[in-house]
Amino acid sequence: MPNIVLIGGSAGSIDALKRILDGLPKDFPAAVLIVVHVGAHESMLPTLLARCSALPVHHAVQGEPILPGRVLVAPPDVHLAVTRDGGRLYAQLSRGPKENHSRPAIDPLFRSAAASCGAESIAVVLSGFLDDGTIGLQAITTCGGIAIVQDPADAEVPEMPASALKYTDVDFVRKVDEIAPLLSTLVRQPLSSAAAAEAVGAPAIGAELPAWIGVENRMFTEGAEMKELDQIGDRVALTCPECGGAIWEIRDAKPLRYRCHTGHAFTARVLETLQGGETEEALWAAVRSLHEQEQLYRDMHSKSPDSDSGGEYLRKAEQAKAHGRLLRDLIATRMEIGQPS
Repeated sequence: MPNIVLIGGSAGSIDALKRILDGLPKDFPAAVLIVVHVGAHESMLPTLLARCSALPVHHAVQGEPILPGRVLVAPPDVHLAVTRDGGRLYAQLSRGPKENHSRPAIDPLFRSAAASCGAESIAVVLSGFLDDGTIGLQAITTCGGIAIVQDPADAEVPEMPASALKYTDVDFVRKVDEIAPLLSTLVRQPLSSAAAAEAVGAPAIGAELPAWIGVENRMFTEGAEMKELDQIGDRVALTCPECGGAIWEIRDAKPLRYRCHTGHAFTARVLETLQGGETEEALWAAVRSLHEQEQLYRDMHSKSPDSDSGGEYLRKAEQAKAHGRLLRDLIATRMEIGQPS
């Protein structure tokens, strides 16, 4: 039977998490691991969730055993993953490279659990923007685990569930109030991981993983070499918005996605958003520079004893002012037509 439940969410997922945990009985026989995009800010998420949970809830601690009937939450600015040592599972924390511009991110948790637990894992994608969790959910299903997605029509922010449904052959789509009863049923199904893996053609626990899962897990835990990235992707003429490093396009990936050699990972939609932010920052920096240039020329005009030179400075000041207005109009146009900002 499945012995670990992994839940990933972002914007709009806190209420969903409360309702799910409120519906799990105190004798729930599986561990529950949660990643929410809380960023680097101090988080009271375990306290909030504990108020409506019959199961104990706390931030995960490096190396602690993953035990049935306990809820572990990824701490702020720290990835949470699963590792296996013999027959036991442990929490692995890391301040490694961001994935989909998030730390903690959902994909590392799902991907590591797929490798460590195979068909013993159940993964759930809840409300959120963009598409973190989709690739991790693919790893779960590839290794024989069970994929559950919140019904996008039921999600406060439907983008993450919609992406998961578009690109992954999920097992269940449920409204949030239907997820806890489903989990309670699934974790009591007497299907061994070996039988489940054989049934779907997935690798058994400890077997060799598909190359992309193995390489990407190693990038998370120890750092893979560039030649390993060459096994799963092709170098492209882009640079990583996180570190400026070279980028590989992951081969045959759906959705389209990228990795840099230091470990940052992005779907194309996340990369587009980050590049849009960089572009706007550059444009505003240019506007600032032109404002300062205009002021400098006006100061030089007012203090120039030579009327001819003073007139030239005034002309340059007006030119800088006009260029600044053009750039401001361009930024406003980009925002109006819905470009990333």
